[in-house]
Amino acid sequence: MHLLFEESGDIKAATILAQQGESWQAESASGKRFKIKAKDVLMQFAKPGAEELLTQAGALAGDIDLPFLWECAPEGEFGFADLAGEYFGADADPVQQTALALALHGAPVYFRRKGRGRFQRAPEDQLQAALAALERKRQQGLLQDQYTAELKEGRLPAAFEGKAIGLLFKPDKNSIEYKALDAAASALGKSHTEVLIASGGIASPFALHTARFMAEYFPKGRAFPAFELGAAADELEFADVQAFSIDDSATTEIDDAFSVAEAGPGRWRVGIHIAAPALGIARGDSLDAISRDRLSTVYFPGDKITMLPEAAIEAYTLKAGAQCPAVSLYLTVDTSTWDVLASETRVERISVAHNLRHDVLDTVITEDNLAAGAGDYPCKAGIAVLWPLACELHEGRQKVRISNGLRPESHTRPDYSYALDLPEDGEHAGDPEHARVRIEPRKRGAPLDKIVAELMILANSTWGKFLADAGVPGIYRAQRAWGAVRTCMQTTPAPHEGLGVAQYSWSTSPLRRYVDLVNQWQIISVARNGVMAKMVAPFTPKDVDLMAIAADFDTTYAGYADYQATMERYWCLRWLKQENRSRVQGVVLKNGAVRLAEVPLVVHMPDLAELPRGSWVLLEVVSIDEIRLEASCRLIELLAQKVDDAALAEEELAEEFTADGTDAADVETAAAEHDAEAAPDTLGDAQPHADMQSGLDAGAASTDAQHG
Repeated sequence: MHLLFEESGDIKAATILAQQGESWQAESASGKRFKIKAKDVLMQFAKPGAEELLTQAGALAGDIDLPFLWECAPEGEFGFADLAGEYFGADADPVQQTALALALHGAPVYFRRKGRGRFQRAPEDQLQAALAALERKRQQGLLQDQYTAELKEGRLPAAFEGKAIGLLFKPDKNSIEYKALDAAASALGKSHTEVLIASGGIASPFALHTARFMAEYFPKGRAFPAFELGAAADELEFADVQAFSIDDSATTEIDDAFSVAEAGPGRWRVGIHIAAPALGIARGDSLDAISRDRLSTVYFPGDKITMLPEAAIEAYTLKAGAQCPAVSLYLTVDTSTWDVLASETRVERISVAHNLRHDVLDTVITEDNLAAGAGDYPCKAGIAVLWPLACELHEGRQKVRISNGLRPESHTRPDYSYALDLPEDGEHAGDPEHARVRIEPRKRGAPLDKIVAELMILANSTWGKFLADAGVPGIYRAQRAWGAVRTCMQTTPAPHEGLGVAQYSWSTSPLRRYVDLVNQWQIISVARNGVMAKMVAPFTPKDVDLMAIAADFDTTYAGYADYQATMERYWCLRWLKQENRSRVQGVVLKNGAVRLAEVPLVVHMPDLAELPRGSWVLLEVVSIDEIRLEASCRLIELLAQKVDDAALAEEELAEEFTADGTDAADVETAAAEHDAEAAPDTLGDAQPHADMQSGLDAGAASTDAQHG
């Protein structure tokens, strides 16, 4: 004899071995033994065997007409054997009864289980709703299969138009589009991104990297909402200076300018003049909301997304020929020692005489020409004063660095500028994706760079002390050379050991960084109100909003820098393709990373990890992946066993800060701090991001010199 029974929600059959009261010992065809209680038994039968019964009943159950069965079923509760008699006839055999039990058990839409072997048909309205849902699901399944097939063939389904970015970055994993994409990717052995690019859902790797950034940081697009632009006070005193700025030709946000005048026997009066949008933007107004939302201008090759609208930039940028509101720091400098004897902060209007441009003058204003007094260029007398002052400031910071246990800053590795030559005609006219990229080296530590960097560092340090002495809070950048403390933004002054200054508050780029705008509000309040400023400044001591701004800025600014690094790496890879560079030279860094000689790109080659760091190698470029931003290379020849001491020194300098786990930007300190346009280059990809944060901070003083 055999038993048909339920176990764990399934219908099973087994052969009886023994019976003990109200329970049975039974064994399935596979040899598994069961102890079956009477309440779980649905039916006893003699023929066929247990395994044959389930096989035959399973086949028969598939032929049962469920709608007709529902029609045959009584209104109330019933047993499966009773309904089998109605459906198959009164003499329904065990196979037929089991088939009906399986059909009822597997059709919860039509029948509800009411106990072991007992059921009740679903109400008609609920049945119809459930059937409609099943039909929708079936249709969706067919549609999903259709989408999957199209994607596998490299065609984008019409339903995917405008959804590709969302499917990658913020997908609804229950949608049929996502399921179809996932199925196609699995079938093809590709990533979702590769499938969407191949099918045209995303135009190219360039569009992918751009869209990923925009989706995270500018989901509403880069256009500005409506705003009101306040005007600087007309009663500002006009300063009798002829100021000049030093930037790159593409720069529009000209934040800083300089002036030089005699201040009596043996003294110079050096002015550092910073654009003053804080005079026309008030905390809480529409432009403040825009600035706080964006927090910084975003720079990347060929373009930028400004923090402020063009109208606001135009109103406050220090352009030549204009009389501009400014916050000025005047330094009294000893002409023999170049010591800064005194400083004064003023809020005023200045006349900007010249906008000097790095890319035009760097080959003229050289160290040799400055030493010889050679060359013909605007503001020559002023630069002749600022150059030795900058050198003295630099040397002073190096002494502090050394006293902090650090090495002097290095300027051996060049910076690079990126320019995109856009198509001028044809269907791709003006399209950056089809541009020809130019990547050109630019020596770090050039005189104009150094002047801007050192004076910006001095201004940021001086104004940080200015706020601290007045008891007015600001936003500071602090860094310890050793220990567990990383470079951070905070609202109390603390040393920045990487730069060699006692305190450091970003204040010199208010057109492009929100932190600088906030600090400028505070500086203006102290300049105008003195000791009363801590009660009337926009941010008073222990203002939690100021702390929130510091934290938000730190995170967002790092994200912007990552995007710049991403796009610089992308254009380096594009350059290799564009120039048909199948063979390239490079210098080995640590862990098998190799920095290419012609462009600032680092490739990873673990098999070279045993080579001496600083060794020069010749590589074959095997493949380039613009999606993953990777270049696969193969070693052709070791060009020199001799270690490149300069490259090795750079790495060791970068590693001085590894103890604090800093993840930042630029390796060298003062090459480019002009306003964060000098962002990290791809050397950071291979290095432990060390002295880099001080490089970002120093770099934030001359960035316009690089990218504008």
